[in-house]
Amino acid sequence: MRNVFLVGDELVAGHGDPKAMGWAGRVAARTLPLAPDLAFHTLAVPGETTGELTSRWDEEALRRTRHAEAETSYVLFAIGRHDALRGVSATMTRLNVANFLDRAHALGFETLIAGPPPGRDQDNPRIAELAAVCEDAASRRGVGYVDMYGPLVRHEQWAADMATGDDALPRQAGYGLMAWLVLHSRWHSWLGIEQPAV
Repeated sequence: MRNVFLVGDELVAGHGDPKAMGWAGRVAARTLPLAPDLAFHTLAVPGETTGELTSRWDEEALRRTRHAEAETSYVLFAIGRHDALRGVSATMTRLNVANFLDRAHALGFETLIAGPPPGRDQDNPRIAELAAVCEDAASRRGVGYVDMYGPLVRHEQWAADMATGDDALPRQAGYGLMAWLVLHSRWHSWLGIEQPAV
């Protein structure tokens, strides 16, 4: 059994999704028929920054692999919007990303990063800056990056979905779009499974 950890905030948990699947559940459901040896673990803490994620992810992941046989483990770090919303500096975000990537590498995890998606219009300039910092930090470490911001910031379906609520959370359509972006990134090659035919 190979463990896949999806680490992030309320967006990883799928808050706001009436189907309670979020993007993580949709991605897992599409992936398991291709690779039934995968075990998915969602490690989500609502509202957390990259610093808070850095301080807790490894202990939570290692607790779930303690009794597992020595097989490859994978971790996708899904960066939320909270560094931008809570005033974390770009320098600190960059340091946090470097720290959790270095820790994952030291533990033997295969890593992937998903950047933050757009939020409320007034927050998007700061979220765009956060996404750029995360992408650059991933590139410097040679880690794959899934851009959630660029493809969604002007996407009509995303905007319509976000407009249906007042808590800056996507709904069913928005999470479907996020799942599509993950599945059409380097997701399959990262996990060592064949890309399904379209």
